[in-house]
Amino acid sequence: MGPYGRPFMSVENAKTLARRLRGDLAAAGVEISHSLALELVAHQQGAKDWNVLAAGGSARVAAGPSVPVLRVMSMEVALPFYVGFLGFTLDWEHRFDVGMPVYAQVSWASATVHLSEHHGDGSPHGVVWIPVADVNELHQRLHAQADQPLRPGIDVDAPGGPTLEVIDPYGNVLRFAETL
Repeated sequence: MGPYGRPFMSVENAKTLARRLRGDLAAAGVEISHSLALELVAHQQGAKDWNVLAAGGSARVAAGPSVPVLRVMSMEVALPFYVGFLGFTLDWEHRFDVGMPVYAQVSWASATVHLSEHHGDGSPHGVVWIPVADVNELHQRLHAQADQPLRPGIDVDAPGGPTLEVIDPYGNVLRFAETL
């Protein structure tokens, strides 16, 4: 982050400004190296040096929403729960080779969760907080299923707003919260 909590400009924009600065100075009869131009642009942006600006800029450009990784012991047990009961969509599965553990992505509305059979991925009994527009609608949908493994209730006094908490077969907790 730059000064005052603002993000630094992108690395590509900073490089473009450095080239423009060199060109303008050369037209005025002042020659500087490209590295000095990068340092000057970094200073103009409030960064200590080019490396700080480049690190901040790269992180900002590459950043996206966080995706939790939940440890599951068997995808054959986890997927029916996430896809069948909760209504997530299986986006993809990955396996390095036949017989190797599975790593999968499931999503529901704007929520994305990675499920992993790999030892060391995620922690058993993780917690994921998922904002929802209408927690009562989700509650009714889950209770309407004929073969439901759980009958979750709604905690109307939860800190994030009314929350429906569901625990998967491996102890991972999903908190669907209707933000107020």
